[in-house]
Amino acid sequence: MTINFDGKVAIVTGAGGGLGRCHALDLAKRGAKVVVNDLGGNVDGSDDGSLSAAEKVVEEIKAAGGEAMANGASVTDVAQVEEMVKQTMDAYGRIDILINNAGILRDKSFSKVTDEDFRMVLEVHLMGTVNCTKAVWEIMKEQNYGRIVVTSSSSGLYGNFGQTNYGAAKMGVVGLINTLKLEGAKYNIKCNALAPVAGTRMTEDLMPGEVLDQIQPDHVTPAVTYMVSEDAPTGVIMSAGAGVFARVFVHETMGVNLGTGEDMTAENIAEKWDEISDMKDARPCYQGGEQSQKIFELIMKG
Repeated sequence: MTINFDGKVAIVTGAGGGLGRCHALDLAKRGAKVVVNDLGGNVDGSDDGSLSAAEKVVEEIKAAGGEAMANGASVTDVAQVEEMVKQTMDAYGRIDILINNAGILRDKSFSKVTDEDFRMVLEVHLMGTVNCTKAVWEIMKEQNYGRIVVTSSSSGLYGNFGQTNYGAAKMGVVGLINTLKLEGAKYNIKCNALAPVAGTRMTEDLMPGEVLDQIQPDHVTPAVTYMVSEDAPTGVIMSAGAGVFARVFVHETMGVNLGTGEDMTAENIAEKWDEISDMKDARPCYQGGEQSQKIFELIMKG
């Protein structure tokens, strides 16, 4: 099977370097017309107002025979995002793929992080993803086709010291696609999440050079390419790094029915904690109602 994107149009945010650049290059190589979005910001989100990074990626794409255009919209600005989408529609007439990759870091322990730093990280990662997704959603519904990827992180899925703001935002985008996969299903809109491990300018100060050499951004991109392909799954979280690809699940244990009488106490929860935590019959839920269904199954068993 060969994956190609002939006739497809993609927007990739934060595509002036790192992961976004690699995603944009691979989509273009496979036939997609690509909007390379990057406002030229610094890692902490401060803006240098330069399109040069995005334009350089566009030049790479065109030099390889592809088609692309640069865009400098800030994902935090709804008006700019809507204008980016309008420009894309004016130029190409459709939008098939959105890869939400733009991001910043403002790492500090929870005791030291400021309200501004917390909110700004949420604004870029979570609300930036919402803004871009909202702007293309109706277009994709009209087309009866869309592929959306959000960028999550192990910091959100599992935690990472000094990244409460980043972790909260990165788990937030998982919650977003968990519902979008349901709302988009009848319109052939598939929504997935990437949890990457890659050496980029956002991580270059966090890892030694020899480690960074093993986790190049282009070692992640095949996961994204698959998740925006015609035959992609939906509602998936995929971990990717150094050529290793894995699927991430959220599971719920079968649990214990204490009833609603005098046995329903905190003390009995403590006593049965090992049984409550037993993963033997744990299972993932595809949607929220399955949690209630499992509870009723236990009640019916008595």
